[in-house]
Amino acid sequence: MLTRILVLICCLLPLSAAANEKRLAEADFPQSIEVGDQELVLRNASVLEYLFVDVYSAALLTPPEQPLDNPITDGEPLHLELYYYRDIDREDVIKAAWVALERQYDEQTLSELRPEIDKLHATFTDISAGDRYALTLDAGHSLSLKYNGKESFSSDDKELAQAYVGIWLRENGLSDKLRKRLIATR
Repeated sequence: MLTRILVLICCLLPLSAAANEKRLAEADFPQSIEVGDQELVLRNASVLEYLFVDVYSAALLTPPEQPLDNPITDGEPLHLELYYYRDIDREDVIKAAWVALERQYDEQTLSELRPEIDKLHATFTDISAGDRYALTLDAGHSLSLKYNGKESFSSDDKELAQAYVGIWLRENGLSDKLRKRLIATR
């Protein structure tokens, strides 16, 4: 019985990889973008699954020479882009963000960040399949949030910017599995 299960798993792994490649092709992430005077290149992209359902794909773009072990580095820009495969209620997105932030930060830090995070969250709308969010930090770590290519929020608050992209790029965020794939060295 165990042998059959192992054989089945080995047969399904290539199918899963092919499905992920198809999803990433659908997301059509940029290979490079300009942020300020720096070129950022696509470092990694991956699909977030929840209960065997593809929810969204995420892509991380950074300067090509930047080490990925800590992509949120002072003085270095980054771009995190999300492409959604499912409809998601804005309240569910906000709730998930707070769950991750509460795992990552103490109450004092969150109370200081809350007013700016609430302003950012106020710009959210319900997500439909095919929608795209992009978070860009410039070299000074000012934050730009774009929804379907249009800027919906910006802030010069460095702590807000680093905390918010940390939802995806720091430990104990939304998905450590996705984070590890985004910051993996090839």
